[in-house]
Amino acid sequence: MKYSMNWDLDSIFSGGSHSTELQEKITLIQEQLTEFSTAVKEWNSKEDKPYFHQFSSILGLQEKLTFGLTQVHTFVEAVQSADVNDKQTTTLFGQIFSLSSSFNTIQTILTKKLVAMPEEEWKKLLALPEFRPVEFVLQETRTQGKELLSESEESLINALSIDGFQGWSDHYDTLVATIEIPFEEQDGTIIDLSAGQAYNKMNTDPDSEVRKQIFDKWETAWSEKAPLFGDTLNHLAGFRLADYKAHGVSDFLKRPLEYNRMKKETLETMWKAVSDHKQPFIDYLNRKAQLMGKERLDWQDIEAPVLVGDAKPQVYPYDKGAAFIIENFKKVSPKMANFAQSAFEKNWIEAENRNGKRPGGYCAELPESKESRIFMTYADSPGEVSTLAHELGHAFHSHVMNELPALNQQYAMNVAETASTFAELIVADATVKDAKSKEEKIGLLDTKIQNALAMFLNIHARFIFESTFYEERQMGVVTDERLSELMEAAQKEAYQNSLNSYHPHFWASKLHFFIADVPFYNFPYTFGYLFSLGIYAQSLENSNGFEDRYIALLRDTASMTTEDLAKKHLDADLTKSDFWTAGIEIMENDIKTFLELTEEYLNK
Repeated sequence: MKYSMNWDLDSIFSGGSHSTELQEKITLIQEQLTEFSTAVKEWNSKEDKPYFHQFSSILGLQEKLTFGLTQVHTFVEAVQSADVNDKQTTTLFGQIFSLSSSFNTIQTILTKKLVAMPEEEWKKLLALPEFRPVEFVLQETRTQGKELLSESEESLINALSIDGFQGWSDHYDTLVATIEIPFEEQDGTIIDLSAGQAYNKMNTDPDSEVRKQIFDKWETAWSEKAPLFGDTLNHLAGFRLADYKAHGVSDFLKRPLEYNRMKKETLETMWKAVSDHKQPFIDYLNRKAQLMGKERLDWQDIEAPVLVGDAKPQVYPYDKGAAFIIENFKKVSPKMANFAQSAFEKNWIEAENRNGKRPGGYCAELPESKESRIFMTYADSPGEVSTLAHELGHAFHSHVMNELPALNQQYAMNVAETASTFAELIVADATVKDAKSKEEKIGLLDTKIQNALAMFLNIHARFIFESTFYEERQMGVVTDERLSELMEAAQKEAYQNSLNSYHPHFWASKLHFFIADVPFYNFPYTFGYLFSLGIYAQSLENSNGFEDRYIALLRDTASMTTEDLAKKHLDADLTKSDFWTAGIEIMENDIKTFLELTEEYLNK
C-alpha cells in the first residue's frame, strides 16, 4: 500500500501558521480562561460541600483548557518542525505561552485553595464517587501544593517564565534553524544538509569516510555557535535553579523525580545495575571496531551499519517499513496494529527526508480530536523503521487513554517511554528474525543492540553530564568550553574509555538539554527501555490475554506512582536490582549471539 510521507495538518486547523481557525481557537481559549479564573476565585470549599458540584464544574473547565492548549501547541509545533524558517510560529508560540502562563497561575490559586481545606473536608471530597477516579492526582496536587509560594509570587514566576524560561528554550530552536552542514557529493557537488539530514547520514552511511567528513563538519558547525548555545543552556538552568531555590528546593533531582513519580532509590538502583553490567556492551563495541578494521570506534561509527561477507545495508522504503510495522504489531496486539494502520492511512506522520526540517523525532497528542502527529526524517534503514515504531508506540499510548479524565491522561516521561520502547522492541526483534542469511542477521542484530547501547551508555553519559553541569551551575555560569569538557568526560566515563574519539559538542546538538517543561530529559529513556523489556518478556512467556493486560497497564500510567505501577502489573520491586538486571540480561544474550556470529569474520 502507498502512504504519504507528509502529514495532514489542515484537518486540525486549515491555513498553516496563518490559520483563521487557529486564531479563533486561541480567542475561545482566552474566553474560557476568563470563565475558569472567575470560577476558581469565587469557589469556596465550605459553601460547596457536601457534594462539591462547583468543584466538579471547575475540573470540567480545567479539562477543556488543558485539551485546548495542548491542541493548539501541538499544531504550531508541527508547523514549525516541518519548516524551521516559518517565522510566524514564533508569534503564535508567544500567544500560546502567554495563555499557558495565565492558566498555570489560575491553577496555582486553585491548588492553594485545595491545600487550605481542612483534612476531614478533603477526605469527604475524595470519598465522593465523582472524584474517586482522579483521587491519586488530586492528592498529589494537594501534597506538592504545600510548597507553593504566595499567589502573587507564583503569578510573577509564571509571567517571567514566558520570556525567561520558555524564551530561552525557544531561542535554542531559533539557533538550530541556522545550522547547515556542507557535504561534498562523489561528483564534487557541495550541498547543504539540515541538522536532521546530516545526523541521519552521519550515523547510517556505510562509508566510513563519508561519516567522518560529516562528523568533522558537524562538530565544527555546533562549535562555531557554542557560545550562543552555552548562553542558552546556562540561562535555562539558571532560571530553573532560581525557581527551585525560591521554593526551598536544594536537590536539583527532586523535581525531575516528582515529575516522573518515582523514588530516588529507584533511580539509583537502575543506574547501579547499568554500571555493573557494562562489560558486554564494551565487548560489543570492541568487536564492532574489529569488524570495521579499527582498533577502537570513533563516535560517528557507533551507529554505523555492520556489513560482513556479501551483506548489503538493509533497505526499508517507507511503505515497506510501514507494512513491516503493522504486520509485527499484529502478532502481539491486533489493536495496536489496527491503530498504526489508521495512523498511516490518515496521514498523521511527517517522514519526508528534505531540507528545512528540525532534527530529531517526536509524537505529540491532539486530545480534542483524539489524534496524534508523528514527526521524523525517514531514511529507509532498519533503525528508522524502529524509530517510526517507537513514535507509533507513543501515539498508541495516548489512544488507549483518550476516554479517561484529563487528570488521568497526564503520564510522565518515564512511563511514556515504556509504550514507545515496547513497540520498538517488537519491530527490532522482528527484523532480526526476518533475516534471510547469517550476514544479514548480524547487521540487523547490530541495529537492535545499538538501541540498547544508546539507552545504557549514551543516556548514562547525558545523565552524568547534566548532573555535573547542574552542580557547577549552582556556583555560577559554566563556559561553553567547560560544557564541552564536561560532556567529553561524561562520555568517557559512560563508555568506559572504549572509543577512539568523542563528541564534545553533543550538549549543544541535543535538543533534550534545552526543553523547558521537562527537567533531566534523559534517565526516563533508560527507565522506559528496561521497563518495556520486562513487559516484552511477559508477552513472550504468556501471550494469552497479554493485549488486555498491556492496555490496562498503559491506562494506569498517570494514576499511580511508578513503583506501584510495576508492583500492580509486573509484580516487580523497582528498588531492587533484580528487576533491572533481568532486563539487561535480555540484551546481553543478544550481544552474546552477535559475538558468536561474527567470530569467523575477524580475520577476513
